Amino acid sequence: MLLGSQLRRLREARGITREAAGYSIRASESKISRMELGRVSFKTRDVEDLLTLYGITDEAERLSLLSLAKEANVAGWWHSYSDVLPSWFPTYVGLEGAASLIRAYEVQFVHGLLQTEAYARAVVRRGMKGASEADVRRRVALRLERQKYLLSDGGPEFHVILDEAALRRPYGDREVMRGQLQHLIAISARPNVRLQVMPFGFGGHSGESGAFTLLSFPESDLSDVVYLEQLTSALYLDKHEDVAQYEKALKELQQDSPGPDESRDLLRGLIQLS
Repeated sequence: MLLGSQLRRLREARGITREAAGYSIRASESKISRMELGRVSFKTRDVEDLLTLYGITDEAERLSLLSLAKEANVAGWWHSYSDVLPSWFPTYVGLEGAASLIRAYEVQFVHGLLQTEAYARAVVRRGMKGASEADVRRRVALRLERQKYLLSDGGPEFHVILDEAALRRPYGDREVMRGQLQHLIAISARPNVRLQVMPFGFGGHSGESGAFTLLSFPESDLSDVVYLEQLTSALYLDKHEDVAQYEKALKELQQDSPGPDESRDLLRGLIQLS
């Protein structure tokens, strides 16, 4: 995505159309569009030809962008789990791992970055009915691997709002749920985690369309991405007007939900009821 956005910036600065850029590398306008969105792999020859077309002659700048092209084609660690993942999800894991700020609203269950191993196993078993125990273990292992990035030094800021429904809907037995609630209290105290609970008592709110995740990146060239998961696919929205709508909804959810301290009190109250 970073390389694609930089190629788009260089193309637009020279006033070159996608059609003309595609012609220069013996490809279609739609391929240039996919390249600029970071949705296809990059051939070194194509990048070299585009840089020449865009007037990039400085050797250091060319080497930097060509190096980025090589990095873009290296498969991420999560690709080793592709046998147990839906086709659209590896893209999300890659974006999540590159983000500096992750903001999310969840209503069905606890966000994957905050799940305990036992809770994650119960969620995966429910979602992968008929799957072998080996496949369930691999899916859970991926979820735990994703969490390492959140907990690492220099990990992303994570602002999450959990609907009370996600906390009351049982996955696993009572001990699993108690352990999950206790884990939420503990992890919400981390400096890079801001957890809020949207209580039932508030009534209707701006999250009425369902769960979503908003990813922001450290590179200024990259636009924010909204991730919407569906039953058989997922949507990745990066148009400014779409992102702005979800940012507005998220800000309203943050304003309307109790703060982190009050939300921890809500979690403690749910533990007492469990």
